[in-house]
Amino acid sequence: MKAITRRTFLRAGGLATAAVVLDTAAPRVTLGQAPIKVGFPVPLTGPYGAEAADQQAAATLAVEEINGRGGVLGRKVELLVRDDQLKPGVGAQRTKELLENEKVDFVIGGLSAAVQMAINEQTKKAKVIYVSISQSNEITARPDWSPYTFHEAINPFITSHVVGSWAIQNLGKRIYVLYADYAFGQQLRDGIKLVAEKSGATVLGADPHPLGATDYSALFPRVQAAKPDVLVLANFGKDQLNSVKQAASFGLKSQMKLVCPVFLGTMRREGGPTVFDGVYGGTTFYWEIGEKIPTAKRFADAFRKKYDRPPYDYAGYAYSGTRLLLEAVQRAKTTEADKVIAALEGHTYDYYKGKQWIRKCDHQSFQDVYVLKSKKDQKAEHDIFDVVGRVEASEKFERSCKDLGHA
Repeated sequence: MKAITRRTFLRAGGLATAAVVLDTAAPRVTLGQAPIKVGFPVPLTGPYGAEAADQQAAATLAVEEINGRGGVLGRKVELLVRDDQLKPGVGAQRTKELLENEKVDFVIGGLSAAVQMAINEQTKKAKVIYVSISQSNEITARPDWSPYTFHEAINPFITSHVVGSWAIQNLGKRIYVLYADYAFGQQLRDGIKLVAEKSGATVLGADPHPLGATDYSALFPRVQAAKPDVLVLANFGKDQLNSVKQAASFGLKSQMKLVCPVFLGTMRREGGPTVFDGVYGGTTFYWEIGEKIPTAKRFADAFRKKYDRPPYDYAGYAYSGTRLLLEAVQRAKTTEADKVIAALEGHTYDYYKGKQWIRKCDHQSFQDVYVLKSKKDQKAEHDIFDVVGRVEASEKFERSCKDLGHA
């Protein structure tokens, strides 16, 4: 996990992978056949709205591509998008409505751990396959997991171990953590502490902030007094944007390195190059990796053609998760859950970023993780990051099947 320059990264031939070509020989959509319905609950309103909009855009692109080649099993695919408002109760209700009123065949979505759990409870009861497309530690662990549950995203355990290890090796061993005070932030905090303990680093402090906080100034004096090498901002969405903005205004960037374990292109784009200058973070996708990975280039080009800009991180989860599920239905030659599950378990695929695979025991997707550094001097509007590290996909960064409660 050594730091690498962007030029070295883009030269790395080992990253190249064969492009996945859509099957243009598939049958055309047959008129009169009922469509395959996919429910898609995401928080289009609230602090994660920008990321949810990216996910909706990417899932729409995937469905349009598949319909353009003839649909799935000769049937048109319909994407039914619902706003879960980032509230577990609303997420459960929207999912129940999709299952009972719309009679959806599958569900994809969820952009917080708590909402994912609520969606998952509904799909488990209905015995409908659910593909989760955001980070959660619980979604693949018993008792929350079920045979119908699949997880396209990585999770806070993997994120904290990969990005935390890189930061300790490359930026410093004295760590301070500010975290959003709910499951996602707490799990990132715990993961960073575990990595620090294993690496001989020290966590000098770990302070919470409320979800949706607008003022972080009361937290910064304690951070400054501790004099860490690295300040980890374990949060998401507008929380990330606001905390980085205020840390920059407070002068923290001149005193320590800032690291966002999940570094959001949406928030970097909104915050601008000056505010985020020199900030590091982790991601599973950045559009410029397409210079060496054919499927990443194809995805980025198609997204740009449709939306006049490249896709960002969480859009990749939605695109790949949608393709993953619908391609499995095509291979299984049926929408029957048991047969589609069998087509998904252990499957190796590459829809947008290089090799991924689904672990059979818990249905977790494994994939490469990248470390980014925000640019101040941009060559173009969306040229916002340098790729400074790549950590190859490995099950060693995740808990074992036994640890997760699977036989």
